[in-house]
Amino acid sequence: MKPAGNPREVFAAFLKLGLISFGGPVAHLGYFHEEFVVRRRWLDDDAFGDLVALCQFLPGPASSQMVFALGMRRAGVPGALTASFCFTAPSAILMILFACGVGAAGDLHKAGWLDGLKLAAVAVVAQAVWGMGRKLCPDRARKIFALAAAAFVLVCPGSAGPLAAIALGALIGRWIYRGENTPGESARLRIRAHPAAGSCLFAFFLLLALLPALASATGNRTLALFDSFYRAGSLVFGGGHVVLPLLRAEVVPKGWVKDDVFMAGYGAAQALPGPLFTFAAYLGTVMRPGSRAWLRGLWCLLAIFLPGWLLVAGALPFWEQLRKKGWMQAALKGTNAAVVGVLLAALYSPVGTEGIKSAPDAGVALIAFGLLELWKLPAWLVVLLAAATGQFLLK
Repeated sequence: MKPAGNPREVFAAFLKLGLISFGGPVAHLGYFHEEFVVRRRWLDDDAFGDLVALCQFLPGPASSQMVFALGMRRAGVPGALTASFCFTAPSAILMILFACGVGAAGDLHKAGWLDGLKLAAVAVVAQAVWGMGRKLCPDRARKIFALAAAAFVLVCPGSAGPLAAIALGALIGRWIYRGENTPGESARLRIRAHPAAGSCLFAFFLLLALLPALASATGNRTLALFDSFYRAGSLVFGGGHVVLPLLRAEVVPKGWVKDDVFMAGYGAAQALPGPLFTFAAYLGTVMRPGSRAWLRGLWCLLAIFLPGWLLVAGALPFWEQLRKKGWMQAALKGTNAAVVGVLLAALYSPVGTEGIKSAPDAGVALIAFGLLELWKLPAWLVVLLAAATGQFLLK
């Protein structure tokens, strides 16, 4: 697919999102939908839902993989790298600075502005579910399946629930809409070779297999660090929060980071915009303080994001071909309905349960939703208003 834009516009769009995208992985999808489907019109709801489904299937940080995929769709590999850098840099810089002065931020759980940011995330996710639901669930069958998928995910928590719901959506969609294939289209699957994409997939599996052996054989601390964070980024499903136990198992038992220092950094990561995986930059920096500790932070940051980038770069060219097939379009109708259901479930938990603790909280979230949906205020302004409300009115 020929890129429709250039890295300069990608730079501007994702740097803004890197500064205002509070609320975690699910909220990020809401920001992306508003920015690229509604405002900039870089892609439509169907294409956006297809990308969400792909990134949910792949291991790694789904929202960061969406950033890479959106950048690649718009401006090729340079656009993908630009988008990832701009979306990640603000949070990574702040996490490294926090690691250099651990404890200076105090108890973040008592910060009113942080509560306000969580309420803004509720409104952003609600708007995304509302908008995507209207476009991706136009008929009764898809509405029913979206609700069923949401119920399934809530009853079966964990990373397996969303994956199973999306897989079932593909099967049901393929069956229900099988008669809507493009007339005369061959059902046979013909996939053109993509040497660069194939190389990325090969590199992903090669590093996953070889890094542990190399780290063990050489005893090199730098290589061992890369291996630990690469595996954490490779084996996580279900979003950034799922990486917490994986990273803790890699750095705390080995004595690289103390448990209380680990949790302090995780608390700080909740308060920042951008991807939660920038927690890796904090861990790398705080391991061994010094004038060059930030370089170790960047090393760990590269290691945890690299597997997700390799997987998206390897899978996206084949995905773009597959999604044009009539039988795949039928499956994607069910998949996209399931994505709406997954986001609806996430609107309740963790977004709603983490953000709304009282009736006034619910009122602020509803007002924020109205400002986004009815008055069409930009997301960054609603985020600032919610933070101020949390700091000065809810405390």
